[in-house]
Amino acid sequence: MDRRIYLSMSGAKATMQRQDVLANNLANVSTNGFREELQSFRAVPVLGDGASTRAYALETTTGYNPAPGNVVATGRSLDVATKGNAWLTVQGLDGTEAYTRAGSLEVSAEGTLVTRTGLTVIGGGGPISVPPNADVSIAGDGTVSARVPGGVPAPVGRLKLVTPETPLQRREDGLFRGPAGDLDADPAAQVQDSALESSNVSAVSTMVAMIAAARQFEAQMKSMQTAEKDEQQAQQLLSLN
Repeated sequence: MDRRIYLSMSGAKATMQRQDVLANNLANVSTNGFREELQSFRAVPVLGDGASTRAYALETTTGYNPAPGNVVATGRSLDVATKGNAWLTVQGLDGTEAYTRAGSLEVSAEGTLVTRTGLTVIGGGGPISVPPNADVSIAGDGTVSARVPGGVPAPVGRLKLVTPETPLQRREDGLFRGPAGDLDADPAAQVQDSALESSNVSAVSTMVAMIAAARQFEAQMKSMQTAEKDEQQAQQLLSLN
């Protein structure tokens, strides 16, 4: 009885956490460059005398799905999709170097190349500055060129593209960092200009997983209710004796 309650309670809590992850994935199904978050659980016995029959389900972080999303042509010169396992380098809100696959770029009012969310894009020598009223283009190797009215295109910087050898770590701000710090630029990394990488989340698979998790939660709650009824019946029998 005691064991069933612990198992059901722990399972229901784990299922709620899984629903949160699935809901976040589904909410980002149309977010460019989003990587599907993965989650798994493991059973951990409770330590202590008399607790050998109790076990909790604890989350085991498995990271993210590294599969690339579909590349969609946009025709916009400031859109780039990184090829292979290459990542675009940006400056996070905390000032640290971070990495993303969202390649929708813009030129800020200060003339700095930024992402659609306002994060500064990092080049080989730091932030990339663009002359006022210039037309910007990005080559396959990440070279950023600007052409002022009446002039010819001139390089103004090169995107810092990195190719991690080990999986990156997703932080709370949605950006990725290297497990051992900042990564070195990969001169062989390439981008596809005038295109964006879509999210690698499957809306249909995620919705099916959410339905399965909801049914599992209901089963866990029903098991707890059954355990409560069995305990009440046992107390009634004991009181009669």
